[in-house]
Amino acid sequence: MGFFEKLKQGLSRTAGTIGSVFTASELDDEFYDDLEERLIVSDLGVETTQKAVERLREAVRQQRIKTIEDARAQLRLILADMLKVGPSALELNTKPSVILVIGVNGVGKTTTIGKIANQLHQQGKKVLLCAGDTFRAAAADQLEIWAGRAHCDIIRQHEGADPAAVVFDAISAARARGSDVIICDTAGRLHNKANLMNELGKISRILARELPEASRETLLVLDGTTGQNGLIQAKQFQQITGVTGIVLTKLDGTAKGGIVIAVADSLQIPVKFIGVGEQMDDLMPFDPDSFAEALV
Repeated sequence: MGFFEKLKQGLSRTAGTIGSVFTASELDDEFYDDLEERLIVSDLGVETTQKAVERLREAVRQQRIKTIEDARAQLRLILADMLKVGPSALELNTKPSVILVIGVNGVGKTTTIGKIANQLHQQGKKVLLCAGDTFRAAAADQLEIWAGRAHCDIIRQHEGADPAAVVFDAISAARARGSDVIICDTAGRLHNKANLMNELGKISRILARELPEASRETLLVLDGTTGQNGLIQAKQFQQITGVTGIVLTKLDGTAKGGIVIAVADSLQIPVKFIGVGEQMDDLMPFDPDSFAEALV
């Protein structure tokens, strides 16, 4: 199965919800009301939905669109445009560059790190993993397994160690070994736990002090099934770390993919990757146009 087919399968629930609107016979108020309701149900949220529907109304008026299918094509363009809020590719222009991976427990951070590391390895980059989640039992062990699969080095300490100290060690090791990219795991920081957020801020300060000129990506991993709670998480993490990109995981047919558009539109954070399965190559670079096409 090709990537676009996997994407369509992953978005089948949302696509079915939105697509049913386009069985209407004409572009009247009932059509727009129905579309608004279904976009909200698909996790775009009220504010983002209202923007999208108003833009569609305006396009229909200005372009004198008459058919339902032309309206569907226009909605695809609008949603893709709402997703184009920044570069979707990783910007890793220094040696070393840093990828800080954050998110609450259970969203798939460790798996995401392993898959990104594998992609970078295949591009010829020397990758070093940093086991910065020292609070969760076996977190470093899981990351070490992924390091083996992705053919990269790992720096870890004992459970309960200071995460910022592990990051410091990883920076020193990366310099000594000539690593191209450091990927730092972090604890599953619940967005209402101030002490854990403070720890994340401490890691960020270590990176800023030790590698002030380094390219740095801060990727927030969101579970595609969490709905509007994902937007709440994104807002909290953005305040602490300045998120540069979103990774949407578990897009397996149960997720409502509209949350991606809500986060991109509300916070102006681009999506970098989407996960469409469990295999090593099932984390794919994000393409707004393909996503919008699969969604509608």
